[in-house]
Amino acid sequence: MIKFEKSVLINRPQQEVFDFVTNLSNDPKWQSSIESVEQVSDGPIGVGSTWRYVTKLLGRKNETEIQMTSYDPPHQSHVKAVSGPIPFENTHTFKEQNGGTLLTFTGQAEIGGFFKMAEGLAGKQLEKQIEADAAALKRLLETG
Repeated sequence: MIKFEKSVLINRPQQEVFDFVTNLSNDPKWQSSIESVEQVSDGPIGVGSTWRYVTKLLGRKNETEIQMTSYDPPHQSHVKAVSGPIPFENTHTFKEQNGGTLLTFTGQAEIGGFFKMAEGLAGKQLEKQIEADAAALKRLLETG
């Protein structure tokens, strides 16, 4: 199992950061491994909302369905994979800090199948990717 935690201070209001990050259709704008996202559930974003992701990991294209399992604006959200090759869960916590927002990503993934053979490599790639994605999100939201 791979576990991770990363925090980034974004100089934007908490509600704005929450709204952007919890609309998972925005993920391809700042997460480099995501090729596309489509919301497959109807209605507003909240507990039970689902999205279909197409991602690329270690050169392999994967399709995953993700469900929002917790939604507490503008403080916290939690998602988990309900289908796909890698079971995972992610929590985003949003805290007002110095006029901006401290966003903390925590999560875990269970590597199996083809990816199990490369678990160490996948863990290192995930760590680098989360660091780069957090920096990309900060740039995107601070510069518009």
